[in-house]
Amino acid sequence: MLEIFKSTETRNLEKVEAISKGCWVNMFAPTAEEIARVSNDAQVDIDIIKDALDDEERPRIERDDGRVYIIVDFPYIVRDETGLDVYETIPIGIILTDDYIITVSLKDSPIIEEFRKNRVKEFFTFKKTRFALQLLFLISSYYLRYLKQINKKTNDIERVVHKSLKNKELYAFLALEKSLVYFTTSLKSNKVVMDKILRFNYVRMYEEDKDILEDVIIEITQAIEMAETYHTILTGMMNAFASIISNNLNIVMKFLTSITIILSFPTMVFSLYGMNVELPFQHSPHAFLIALVICSVLSSLTAFIFWKKRYF
Repeated sequence: MLEIFKSTETRNLEKVEAISKGCWVNMFAPTAEEIARVSNDAQVDIDIIKDALDDEERPRIERDDGRVYIIVDFPYIVRDETGLDVYETIPIGIILTDDYIITVSLKDSPIIEEFRKNRVKEFFTFKKTRFALQLLFLISSYYLRYLKQINKKTNDIERVVHKSLKNKELYAFLALEKSLVYFTTSLKSNKVVMDKILRFNYVRMYEEDKDILEDVIIEITQAIEMAETYHTILTGMMNAFASIISNNLNIVMKFLTSITIILSFPTMVFSLYGMNVELPFQHSPHAFLIALVICSVLSSLTAFIFWKKRYF
C-alpha cells in the first residue's frame, strides 16, 4: 500500500497522487512496483526500503549522501492460533531526504493512523525532522500503553488462577512473557538508535526538536524499566504457580492413596468371608454384622492414623 500526504497552507493534511517536495510517503506491505516507484521518484536506494520490510532487521541509523535512514521497532498486537492476543514488534523504516520523509513497514499501525488522521499536535509533513521525532515519541508512548495493558491482563489472569488454574491461563501467561521479551529487546535497540541521534547529530535539530528527542529517550528508558519489572514479576508468578500445581498434585495423590488404603480393608475382609472354607462365625446369625464391624474398626483406625499424620 502506497500513500502520499502533504500539509496544506491551512495546516490540514491532504492525500495527493504525486511525490513532491515537502510530502510524506507512507508505505506498508508495498508491492514491488510501489517500491520501485518510490525509489525512482524520491532517489532512494531500493535496498534501504527492502531492509525495513525484513521483520528480522535490527534497529539502526545510517547517513549517506545527505539522507538519513532510521530503522526502529514498533509494537503491534497479533492473535495467535489459540485465540490469545500477543504483543510483538516489527521494524519501521524512516527515510529523511532534503525534500521528503518516507515511512516503510510490513504492517499498518494505529501509530501511523494518528498522523494519517492529523491528530498529532504541530505535525507538518514539510518539517521532516520534527515529524520523525514525533513518530519516535509516539512509538515509545505506544510501548508504554501496551505495557500497561500487559500488566492489567496479568492481574486479570492472576485473579482467575486463584480460583481455577487451567491450560488456557498458562498459555496466556506464556504469551505475555513472550511479549515482554520482544518489548525489552526492541526497546533496548531503539534506545541505542536514539542515543546515536542525540550524540552524533545525524539530523539537524532545533531546541524544540532536541526537547522532543530527550522526551523520547525518557519514554524509552521508562518503558525498558517497566518491561523488565513486569517480566521479573511474571516470571516469579509462573514459577510460583508451577510450584503450586506440583504441590496440589502431591496433595491429591496423597489423598487418593490414603482413600485407597482405607477402602482396601473392607475389600480384604469381605473377600476372606467370601471363600468357600470354614470361617469364624460363619454359622452365627450376626456374621455379616461382625464382618461389618471389623471392616469399620480397621478403616476407622487407619483413617485416624492418616489424619494425625496430616495425609488429608
